Amino acid sequence: MAKTHLLLPLQLSLLLVTCFTVFAAEDENIVSFVAVPPNHHTPVHPPKSSHPPAHPPKSSHPPAHPPALPPHLPPTYPPKPHIPFQRKFVAVQGVVFLKSCKYAYNDTLSEATPLAGAIVKLQCNNTAKPLTCQAQTDKNGYFLLLAPKTVTNYAIHKCKASLVPSKLPLVKKPTDLHGGVNGAILTVDKKKPLIIVNKVDYALFTVGPFAFEPKCYH
Repeated sequence: MAKTHLLLPLQLSLLLVTCFTVFAAEDENIVSFVAVPPNHHTPVHPPKSSHPPAHPPKSSHPPAHPPALPPHLPPTYPPKPHIPFQRKFVAVQGVVFLKSCKYAYNDTLSEATPLAGAIVKLQCNNTAKPLTCQAQTDKNGYFLLLAPKTVTNYAIHKCKASLVPSKLPLVKKPTDLHGGVNGAILTVDKKKPLIIVNKVDYALFTVGPFAFEPKCYH
């Protein structure tokens, strides 16, 4: 009986120790599984710099512009070579016609025929005294007048050609067709500006054609 009373407190003590140990273990387990409460503080941002952001340094030189194009100029051509004026002796050619009675006193050469033996006069006023020379037409009414060698093409603008009144039987009077009376201005023959006569060069000029009025018996 005495042993029973001694064992009972000892067993009770062991039971209490065991209970506390389990509770402690269980308490440790409970603590180990307690969740950490969420943090409600404002998120931390990196500190802002007190200096403004650096910009690339501006260049002290102005921006480069594309090179200016040269001005557009018209094409240039080399100057024509200067050819000195060559003085030539003067020759004058032309044809003389006799008008038809059908068209008498009309300024036309319709049905006109070449007149042989007509006289053409060249008069130049480039000197103090007018210089005059003459030529006669052939059977084709053509004449070629060679001016004296004192006359050159340098002052040909002062020369004129005209008809001389004729004593031919069928001829009445000269007409002023193409300047046959008042004098015709000499023009350069573009087809053949130069001729050679007796190995001498002449500048060839043309006048006319000239015409005479006919004697008509009706």
